[in-house]
Amino acid sequence: MGRVVLVTGVARQLGGLLVGRIQREPDVDRVIGVDVRTPVHQLGDAQFVRADIRQPAIAGVLAEHRVDTVVHMDIHGTPLTPRGSRASVKETNVIGTMQLLGACQKAPEIRRLVVKSSTSVYGSAPRDPAVFDEGIEPKAPASGGFAKDVVEVEGYVRGFSRRRPDVAVTVLRFAHVLGPTVDSPMGDYFTLPVLPTVLGHDPRLQFVHEDDAVEVLRMVSGEPARGRFHAGTFNIAGAGVLLLSQCARRLGRPTLPLLSPAIRWAGSAMRTAGLTDFSPEQIGMLTHGRVVRTARMREVLGFEPRHSTAETLEDFARGYGCGLLPPEAVGRTVDRVAAGLAGLSGERHEEKEPGSHG
Repeated sequence: MGRVVLVTGVARQLGGLLVGRIQREPDVDRVIGVDVRTPVHQLGDAQFVRADIRQPAIAGVLAEHRVDTVVHMDIHGTPLTPRGSRASVKETNVIGTMQLLGACQKAPEIRRLVVKSSTSVYGSAPRDPAVFDEGIEPKAPASGGFAKDVVEVEGYVRGFSRRRPDVAVTVLRFAHVLGPTVDSPMGDYFTLPVLPTVLGHDPRLQFVHEDDAVEVLRMVSGEPARGRFHAGTFNIAGAGVLLLSQCARRLGRPTLPLLSPAIRWAGSAMRTAGLTDFSPEQIGMLTHGRVVRTARMREVLGFEPRHSTAETLEDFARGYGCGLLPPEAVGRTVDRVAAGLAGLSGERHEEKEPGSHG
């Protein structure tokens, strides 16, 4: 008999992609996809079970199918549908994880647990280090939103790992996942015709391609490499860093710099209109950015993403099309403005020099 893998959150595109990839593994006998909603995409030969991980009945699903590997994908920052609420998302993230881990703790067949987490656990604050590695604590602990959910989820996962030391537990902290098919808060932001930005800030960003996200999840949920599982916590991101201004230029989308109060108001309006989840956490990201170190991903996990941060954004742009303006035109305009500002600054400097007759 081969392995039996249960994947949560399969109604979302990334979960569906992972199910399709895992069921092609030669050592996998069955894949069980779980979600509270029926997926609109195909799951291949996987068996879909409509179940709510927030309910104790999830324990019966694990027992009935004799699951030995669980990949917990149902941790998200936005509702699955425009009508979903932030409260329901938090319940799924936190209460759902608690129930799932409780069920796993009582299931003797469980040998492998993989949790899709996020670099949001580090937050985005002005006093943060330039680069986060897995052992650095954020200067300002999360006070709410998705970041706080992730902190709580990882705390429950560590508790489970202590109670079940026989289970290999891997936590993958993903940077912003982008691609031509998956939905994400950053992807929703980048599809706006005009990108609101925080005046005076140009944050650094990292991305991971949806294909790389699926591949690393497949890899760590599979058979052990070199005789052992890759347990532990790992940052996952493509190579390189982009400034938000560079992203806007490459996407062909003009920016609208706003003061912090104005962008908070705009964010609230866009959330109400269902355009994007412009949460306070998102505004913090657009103000201070976040960069993580991925040395453990390469050296310990042995994973090298095929797409860099820049290549991921490029593929995302191909999937969603050009913005209001061609990227070349945006780039030329920004260059002219920058050159004009530099020239103006130089003229003012010359006027202040001693002996000047300007």
